[in-house]
Amino acid sequence: MADASLLRELRGDRADTPSVWFMRQAGRSLPEYRALREGTTMLDSCVRPEMAAEITLQPVRRHRVDAGIFFSDIVVPARQAGLGVEIRPGVGPVFEHPIRTEADVDALPPLDDEYSAALEPIREAVRLTVAELGTTPLIGFAGAPFTVASYMVEGGPSRDHLRTRALMRSRPEVWERLARWVAELSGRFLRAQVLAGASAVQLFDSWVGALGADMYTAHVQPHSAAALARVADLPVPRIHFGVGAAHLLPQMWDAGATVMGVDHRLRLDQALDVLPAGAPIQGNIDPAVLFTSEQARFAEARDVLAAGSRASGHVVNLGHGVPPDTDPQVLTDLVSFLHEQDAHGTDAHRA
Repeated sequence: MADASLLRELRGDRADTPSVWFMRQAGRSLPEYRALREGTTMLDSCVRPEMAAEITLQPVRRHRVDAGIFFSDIVVPARQAGLGVEIRPGVGPVFEHPIRTEADVDALPPLDDEYSAALEPIREAVRLTVAELGTTPLIGFAGAPFTVASYMVEGGPSRDHLRTRALMRSRPEVWERLARWVAELSGRFLRAQVLAGASAVQLFDSWVGALGADMYTAHVQPHSAAALARVADLPVPRIHFGVGAAHLLPQMWDAGATVMGVDHRLRLDQALDVLPAGAPIQGNIDPAVLFTSEQARFAEARDVLAAGSRASGHVVNLGHGVPPDTDPQVLTDLVSFLHEQDAHGTDAHRA
């Protein structure tokens, strides 16, 4: 497994041809996923080991990507800890009892042996997946403390996260306790996946772009660092990715990343200018090109490879997740095209 090209790239050791996986490749756009999930809620499907394993494997079989991403959701750890949360179709995660006060934080369940036992379906799903993947790595993931805590404070999705940002400023001690709890929640979730067989992890911060650098450094970075520290003693790359977070890349790296994910809003060569020398990167094809012509998609892929060519390692990905209405054949063809290129975006088989 250590010789897998994707893991080499994540460790800063360039392979001959690009490695690629897609965020949210598990499920979403695949008809076989929709057929398997029929009659099952999203969160229930995440804790049924055979189903979660099969969904994780589907895009690897179909697209021939270089890694599986474990099928789960950022609120699964909270559900397994005992919180009331559901994913409402067309809305997203919704918490039964939003966290707004110190009493709400006091009422959070302890993250003790009961929580560890509740993660057994996750561990079993990872074991089943790894057994089927063979030499293809599995990436485990968890939601970062800011994003998960923001859902908990807002009660559900939010456009501007005003309640969360206000809580940070008006009741910083309440925010700190909540974020510390979520950091342990997510960190232990990551660790469970690695100990069950995942070969890398990604901490995913969907909403962190709403924060300025000072707020991030003061109120978020220590908690993301605590989550990543839960796997720092294990020999796996740690990918840190945020949406709209171009202004936060150095701070997110300093939280304990060994690989920096970059969304589609910033060129990879510009990201490399602000990251430490030798930092491996991941990204960052604009998901919008999945709905353009093949010529435009392949041109974008070449540009991304060229922009990342001086990185010590580069794993190709989208600049965010696979949109649910993506034509699966587009992804399959894009993977095939990337595997025919070299690290600079030229045809590796050209005479």
